[in-house]
Formats: sequence, structure tokens, C-alpha cells
Amino acid sequence: MMNDDFNDYFENDEVVEAPQPHVETEQEREDREIAEATIERRHNTVRLMLVGAIVLLAAFLCWWVWARYFHPHTEGQERGYVMQVVSEGNLLKTFEGKLLSQRYVADTIVYESNFLFTIRDDSVAMQAKHFEGTGQRVVVTYKQYSGNLPWRGNSTTVVTAIAPDTVPIDTTHLTARRPYIP
Repeated sequence: MMNDDFNDYFENDEVVEAPQPHVETEQEREDREIAEATIERRHNTVRLMLVGAIVLLAAFLCWWVWARYFHPHTEGQERGYVMQVVSEGNLLKTFEGKLLSQRYVADTIVYESNFLFTIRDDSVAMQAKHFEGTGQRVVVTYKQYSGNLPWRGNSTTVVTAIAPDTVPIDTTHLTARRPYIP
């Protein structure tokens, strides 16, 4: 037999009324519509840092290409004798040349003294061809780049002008030498 001395929790249940639906006021409705129409954006710092790093990398790459290929690191003049000027290239024609530098001509020690250069301008190339092999000293104005480009020729040195040299050669150091007497 069962003992019926326990508390019955379901006998005294009160009827709980269902909650009444909330009636929205005009201000609440307006706030809800604004919240639904507004896009919430959260600040994503990782994405911002990634975009910043990509922009910095692109800026550095552009600067490096400009400094290496388009900005001459040396501009100057060289005196000497034009040894050879040849036209090279099938599609991108350039003139390649060799200049025997004046500073090595008077020196008694033999160096590899060819000054290799590229000429892009046809009129300058024709002037160089005119001086080729004549033994006439010339002054070559050039720009030297860190890297070469296919349309700029094989050399990193690009000649911009060529003119005959009118400055006399200094030979005072040659006459001051005494002959060797054993």
C-alpha cells in the first residue's frame, strides 16, 4: 500500500494568465525602424592593419622600381675615344658602344678600360658613328641607372650627348720623367 501523506504540488496550482502582448508606442516603433535600417559596423583592426601593410608594401615597391630603373644615380661626363658603335636589337633598336677612356690612355698600367654605353637617340648615335675610329677625342655626357630595361639597351649607362673634346691634353707629367740610366 501506498502512503498518501505526501504533498501534492499540482492540487493548488493557480491559473497563470498569459502575458498580454506589448503594445508598441510611437516612439518605440520609430526607434525600432531606425535600428533595423542602420547597419552596424564593427571596427576590424586586423583588416585595417592588413590594408595599411599592403598600401605600405605597394608604395615601397613603386619607390624601389622608380629608384632602380627610372632615376639615374650618376650623371656625368667621360672623355675618350669612340672605339665601336653598333646597332642591336630586333624589336627594340638601340645603339651599343665602347669608349676608350682618356684617363687610361696616359697610364702605363694596362686596365680593362672600355666604357660601355647605350645610345637611345638616333642623332647622338650618328654623331658617335662619325667619331668612331677617327682617333678624335670626344666628351660623352651620360646618365647611369642601377638597372637596365629592355628598351634602354644592354648597358646601365645611357649616353645623352656626344661632342668633340676641345680641351688640350695635359702632357707635363710625361716630359718631367727622367730616363732610366743603369
